[in-house]
Amino acid sequence: MTLEVSKTVTLPVTPDEAFTLITEPERLRRWHAISARVDLRVGGDYRWTIVPGQSAVGTFHEIEPGKRIVFGWGWDGQEGFGADTSTVRITLTPVAGGTELALHHTGFLTEEQVASHTEGWNHYLGRLEKVAETGDAGADEWAATPREFTEITAADAALAVLQGVLRQLTAEDQPKQTPCEDFTCHDLALHLFTSIEQLGGMAGATIVNPGVGSLENKVAVMAADAIEAWKARGLEGTIGGPGHEMPAAFAASILPVELLLHAWDMSQGSGKPIIASDELVAYVAKLAEQIVPGGRGRTFADEIPADVNASALDRLAAFAGRTPIAS
Repeated sequence: MTLEVSKTVTLPVTPDEAFTLITEPERLRRWHAISARVDLRVGGDYRWTIVPGQSAVGTFHEIEPGKRIVFGWGWDGQEGFGADTSTVRITLTPVAGGTELALHHTGFLTEEQVASHTEGWNHYLGRLEKVAETGDAGADEWAATPREFTEITAADAALAVLQGVLRQLTAEDQPKQTPCEDFTCHDLALHLFTSIEQLGGMAGATIVNPGVGSLENKVAVMAADAIEAWKARGLEGTIGGPGHEMPAAFAASILPVELLLHAWDMSQGSGKPIIASDELVAYVAKLAEQIVPGGRGRTFADEIPADVNASALDRLAAFAGRTPIAS
């Protein structure tokens, strides 16, 4: 078996547009990554969280906008296959009807790596074809449920859910009321900025609002930075809370609860659909059982009865004191 992966797809866009889709974070999040940090220059690095808890990392070696890009590829924290272990070469060629994208991934060490990356590239290049055709590939089932649940991988998955809602919002949604009594959709966005700053700060990071792009871009960048800070810090020990110490794992668990509940709030307020796996909701609900009761009367209202036909996510919202907005 040849230790490489090669695949070619045709995209109904220009080479320059195709180059944007494979290099710009706001575009990468629509087909390939939950979060994406990119320093697009020769010698610059990238970090793409592909599925919850697993981030591809590497360095850019060659960049010809609209024509070609070459970068190292590996997995953060994976022994024997870290950053720049292998190499991805992508060339873009104008053809009738759009652009031919040819991907060549070399440098694998085992046949198992080839098999897993072949499956991965088939999946994601299929999503790339869809995003080139429609503008958004939709929710990625691979990002919906972590292979292993932790407070941090659940935050990755909850962020993917939230981004799916935020991506649909328009200016007309800003004044709409959410289930949070004091928040319109616009107010909730401002609250999210502050909340993510504080939760990232608990892990020792300074979270900065990029101030550019869509609401989805601002939240995605800030939340990714907060999650990355927690990945770096880990869940051991304690941290200083408001007037007291708290277990680090408890502090980290607030992040997925916050992201998933506010995704529901924003979906309810805007009327835009939300997609979250039952497995993710069940795990976050367990975290919420430790967080919500202590915040009732301040952060959370009293629990309300859930409708007998309520979804798992609606039941979580009811536990947190949220009442659905009548359609």
